Amino acid sequence: MTLRSIILGLLGAGSICGLSFLNDRVLKQTYLVGNSMPVAVYGLLILFVAVVNPYLRRWRLSGKELTVVLALTLAACCVPGAGLLRTFSSSLILPHHYSRLEVGWREEKVLEMVPEPMLVDVSQDADTILDGFVQGLAPSDGHAAVSAVPWYAWLRPCAFWLPLVMALWGVQIGLSLLFHRQWAANEHLPYPVASFAEALLPNGENGGRSVLRSRAFWIPAGAVFVLYLNNFLCRWYPQVLITVPTRFDFSGIMPLFPTLVRGGGARLLVPTVYFIVIGIAYLIPGDVSLAFGVGPFLWALLAGGLAAYGVNLNTVYGGTNGYTGLNARAFLLFGANLGVFITLLYTGRHYLKTAFSQAFDRRHAIDEEHRTAVFGCRLFVGAFTVFVVLLSLTRIGIIPAFLFAAILVVFFTVMARLIAETGLFYIQPMFHACVILWGLFGVRAIGLQTLLVMQVLTMVLTIDPRESLMPFMTNSLRLLEYRNAKLPRAAGWCAAAILLGLAVALPLSLYIQYDQGNAVWEGWADRAVPRMPFANVTAAKRTLVAQGLLAEAHDSQGSVGLLRAAPHPACVTAMLAGLGLFLVFAVARLRLRWWPLHPLLFVIWGTEPIWRMCGAFLLGWAIKMTIQKYGGATVYNRLKPVMMGLIAGEILGAVFPCIVGAIYYLVTGTPPASFHVLPG
Repeated sequence: MTLRSIILGLLGAGSICGLSFLNDRVLKQTYLVGNSMPVAVYGLLILFVAVVNPYLRRWRLSGKELTVVLALTLAACCVPGAGLLRTFSSSLILPHHYSRLEVGWREEKVLEMVPEPMLVDVSQDADTILDGFVQGLAPSDGHAAVSAVPWYAWLRPCAFWLPLVMALWGVQIGLSLLFHRQWAANEHLPYPVASFAEALLPNGENGGRSVLRSRAFWIPAGAVFVLYLNNFLCRWYPQVLITVPTRFDFSGIMPLFPTLVRGGGARLLVPTVYFIVIGIAYLIPGDVSLAFGVGPFLWALLAGGLAAYGVNLNTVYGGTNGYTGLNARAFLLFGANLGVFITLLYTGRHYLKTAFSQAFDRRHAIDEEHRTAVFGCRLFVGAFTVFVVLLSLTRIGIIPAFLFAAILVVFFTVMARLIAETGLFYIQPMFHACVILWGLFGVRAIGLQTLLVMQVLTMVLTIDPRESLMPFMTNSLRLLEYRNAKLPRAAGWCAAAILLGLAVALPLSLYIQYDQGNAVWEGWADRAVPRMPFANVTAAKRTLVAQGLLAEAHDSQGSVGLLRAAPHPACVTAMLAGLGLFLVFAVARLRLRWWPLHPLLFVIWGTEPIWRMCGAFLLGWAIKMTIQKYGGATVYNRLKPVMMGLIAGEILGAVFPCIVGAIYYLVTGTPPASFHVLPG
């Protein structure tokens, strides 16, 4: 790790964090991050390696230096968007705004149940602190002064939340280091996203040539880029150019599949072609891409079949919101995720036992093979302990805090496993720790205030985990290992990049929000998320009042309340069903060579991202199977650069409009036409 690579990596982290909110909210282009394969990072990497780096001569960056720059920049991608700041400020202040509009919130006094440091105090100057955030402070002919932003109001909530967020980041970095060698060296997972990035770099692994020197790469990359360039220009000149469709409508055949439609599968008949997904489907095992392709169809058929008998998988048993309310879908998915986590612990039991022994038993010397895992183990245990202690300070009790944190460990570990094994770069587990504890123990056991606090914690920490740190770290560590970098030292610099990104992005985001007000609001982060916890708890409280059980729920605190646990039967059944389905398919895959579907099917089949991408996964699977059948392994390997070209073309097609839009905004002061390539 050279000094200039570290400096450039920190600059990259600061840049991506500083520009994301402007691009995403003001310019409204494809998100610079958006998922675990950020187009801004990989797009600029392609442009730099192909166009700039070859002409730098003695200042040219080596492949190892570029890997360090990439790793540090990727780590910081957890800060500016959905990983944290997309919902952070809105979640801490807008509940006060919506409380003005929701009579039920005021009647039930739900905002008063939240510990004071968790929300912004607007009582000092509501006109500036709250109304300024909602309406904006900018004059009609310019922008607000930096001094006009009420920074003082954010000091207390930031002092509460940022240590909690940093502890959670420490947990994820520790887990990444702990599991890395088991997944990379012992299980030989393919790491498709990291492998794609490594293929772009000069002097590839084992001295191989960069894929950028191949015409088989550039021809499809150019074709896909031109397609998106045409569609981008159509936004500016709709009377001159014709849009090339990437979405196809087969909804006319809906009457042929009533069960599918009844289960919500009508949207599956309007698939979108994502070239990144097609390329990744080609690079991963066929049973994985097939499972990802058919998963949503199987879910819709199951939901439609059960609906015919009066069983609705989308029924909300508690609360009002299907995303953070009590629902069967979350428990089906959690059961499968729990099955993955148990399997990971079982298959890596000897490795993990050795790592923990060397980390905490002085009688065991630390060998070189486990040095990274030992460092990760110590970091994980320390950060996990700090996280649990900080959670317990929110009045939820040490046992609920521990269980909440333990579910998050499952949550992030399975996400990282998915991207390492399958390359699934857009992941939303669609279950939350607050919901799982609600269903397993009941609101009377955990208490109304504890439920609300856990819902608020979820709203800030994990409500939209598509840009979580652990998947980024998983790919970064694999890239660094390709170049023989020291992983613990690199992880330390990744942590520094994250903190730098936070220091840049948080004040910039707050300034833009106070400057523009609701002109930069979005439906999800600013209008839906801040309502969820309080709407759910208001509904739960009214249900308890109707049942005459409100006093019990108010008395329930920590371990005392958990002794009165009353699990929700439907939720527990769904969880066991998800766990059972995963384990059955896992055993079948090991025992039956012909078994067609990977058990990870049950981790993703009811999630939003795979419903958007399943058509592209099916197309990629069909292309791969056809080539392997008629061309064999030789043709399959020769066409890998073509598929990598498809991935690169879509990345460039997404990042180029972002660059053009930013230049246009700087010159004219007017936001450009909105253009999205990947889901936002």
